[in-house]
Amino acid sequence: MSTIHFQETTSSTPEQFLAALTDFGPGRSELFGNSADKYLEVHDRGRQEADVTEGSRGIWERLHYDWSDPNRVVMTTTDSNVWGGHSGHTYTFTRRPDGATDVDVVVVREGKNLKGRILGVLVGTLGRPVLTQAFSKTIKAVEARDNGGGTAERS
Repeated sequence: MSTIHFQETTSSTPEQFLAALTDFGPGRSELFGNSADKYLEVHDRGRQEADVTEGSRGIWERLHYDWSDPNRVVMTTTDSNVWGGHSGHTYTFTRRPDGATDVDVVVVREGKNLKGRILGVLVGTLGRPVLTQAFSKTIKAVEARDNGGGTAERS
């Protein structure tokens, strides 16, 4: 099992970042590169939770999103072609006195088959820089969206 932790500061508010994370409309891949539109399927969505399948490049996972705490989004993997066990993502938002927001991310990857175990080792050893770079792109895309330069907000 691999656990990767990273943090970045954004000019977006926790509410704006939460809105981006829970926007399951077309164009999601503009914000989250590992969520290709062809994999995206919303099975159920409530006011503070959703059941969504997403993925890219032959890897998909069904996630239970819980944003009942406005400063934290927990995404638990409920099914996947490679991930199982304790896999998922947790985003925690901390509002700073200067108006910025610290976004803390923990990604857990536990392979459920040979492909998943190999990918889990790769994610744990070589994946941190790749995930960190992808997250930096997400931060910039969310900021652009919040400043009117990106995809319009959808519900």
